[in-house]
Amino acid sequence: MNRNLFAALSLTLIVMIAACNGASSATPAALAAAADTASKAITADGILQGIKDLSADSMEGRAPGTPGEVKTIAYLEAQYKALGLKPGNPDGTYLQNVDLIGYRAHPTASYTAGGNTISFRYPDDFIANSRHDRKETKVENSDVVFVGYGVVAPEYGWDDYKGMDLTGKTILMLVNDPQVRVPNDTALDTTMFKGKAMTYYGRWTYKYEIASQKHAAAAIIIHETGPAGYPYGVVRGSNSQEQFDVISSDAEKRVPVEGWITLEKAKEILSAAGQNFDALKAAATKKDFKPVALNAKATYDVKIDARKIQSHNVVALLEGTTKKDEYLIYTAHWDHLGKDTTLKGDQIYNGAMDNAAGSAAVLNIAKAFTKLSVRPERSVLFLAVTAEEKGLVGAKYYATHPLYPLEKTVANINVDGINQWGKTTDFTVIGLGNSSLDDDLLAVLKSQNRTVRPDAEPEKGFYFRSDHFEFAKQGVPALDTDSGIEYVGKAPGYGMKKRDEYTNKDYHNVTDEVKPDWDLSGGVQDMQTLFKVGYAVANAKDVPRWKPGTEFKAKRDSATIKP
Repeated sequence: MNRNLFAALSLTLIVMIAACNGASSATPAALAAAADTASKAITADGILQGIKDLSADSMEGRAPGTPGEVKTIAYLEAQYKALGLKPGNPDGTYLQNVDLIGYRAHPTASYTAGGNTISFRYPDDFIANSRHDRKETKVENSDVVFVGYGVVAPEYGWDDYKGMDLTGKTILMLVNDPQVRVPNDTALDTTMFKGKAMTYYGRWTYKYEIASQKHAAAAIIIHETGPAGYPYGVVRGSNSQEQFDVISSDAEKRVPVEGWITLEKAKEILSAAGQNFDALKAAATKKDFKPVALNAKATYDVKIDARKIQSHNVVALLEGTTKKDEYLIYTAHWDHLGKDTTLKGDQIYNGAMDNAAGSAAVLNIAKAFTKLSVRPERSVLFLAVTAEEKGLVGAKYYATHPLYPLEKTVANINVDGINQWGKTTDFTVIGLGNSSLDDDLLAVLKSQNRTVRPDAEPEKGFYFRSDHFEFAKQGVPALDTDSGIEYVGKAPGYGMKKRDEYTNKDYHNVTDEVKPDWDLSGGVQDMQTLFKVGYAVANAKDVPRWKPGTEFKAKRDSATIKP
């Protein structure tokens, strides 16, 4: 059968199923034709122009609270207006004000161990911040304790702290989850912390949260490139800039100093204290691990430039028809890392892939929705969020201050970067198996003769590293995708090679710029897919559901939408 004919018939079948479920009064053929025709509004030229505009030097790296933000949100607002979309804020504007507090740290640090003083250079050897609204935070001669992975996970019978009182102490923690091995074997135990895949216990945000609960004075993560999923340069580039968070009365409960140190410096401290890093790490992968009090003291002096700002999420609305009080949300973060005037040469973090690409892609998806001859039954919200690079802060703000009820928000589809290397026969889902959105995606991919694949690098914890996670935490089924890795006309391994090149050379670096050899045909293919998934969800009788065993299901079940 002709592939194009097969795709058309398959898409018709998808829409017929939706129609049979009572999704639309339009005929299946009309819905199929509407989706197929409108998807052609998503083009390589359109996406590329948006990337170029948003990653231009004139945007100054799109950092929140800078002139770059003013230019960026004005650009996005103008683009959504030009598409004829309504303001997404019920107050009649395209902006949601996001009240943030910014912290720019100027830290110094030193350790004494075994009679030796170990000095640190900021930010080359360590990163430290204090998310407190004050001018200075000091930790002086604090006892240092190695706490393994710093995890308390009752469901796994795991407690790295074993009741030790850590009040006022500096704790050193390993990055990621405990890598538990099968007894008498080298294989990972997949019943513990999902084996190779990172759980939330491996995320740095969790490690600081548990340190706060333990009343530690400082929580320091030992960076390792493999387990972290990125080199120390990413930590340096991201965290040496101004950090932001949602203004909260609970801020004073946070651990006073949050930081990272390089593996080399950690080994130097441990060696001076009479310990061996490799031996400690091996011990930390066992349930009977107990915290190790080191013969060491830590001193941190973190001077803080704190300021309160109002940043903005940009919101546009395509109003639905018969179910317009239910909402599908597409998200992409507009921000990046801004400028670093201490760098020699190029000082602008343009963030072309991260995430001018996602913002431009969602603009193109929005354009496709405006071209539909049959409007969706549910409303569609296009949300460009701020401060993702500072810890998913803009998405967190929306999820805790929603413009539309979350119990009426049927799903979130997130775009963070796109495929820039050509068409693939597959499409990656981060967190595959979590929700019925995977099934919606698979149905569309089948119509394209493509396959779905799980995250190729689950150990990197991507599910916890983009804006969809804030919606998931509130119970909203969320879909986050990544490029496939099986490239048409390319040798096996090409996809992973290109992923590694980007991570090691461009991710969170000033070199993340538009490249002359990009082939956005794959990005177009993927965004047309996400458009069709969203259109199917917006018209379906049943709303997306979390699958059994998913940690977000209970939250959603307590606020089930009644179609």
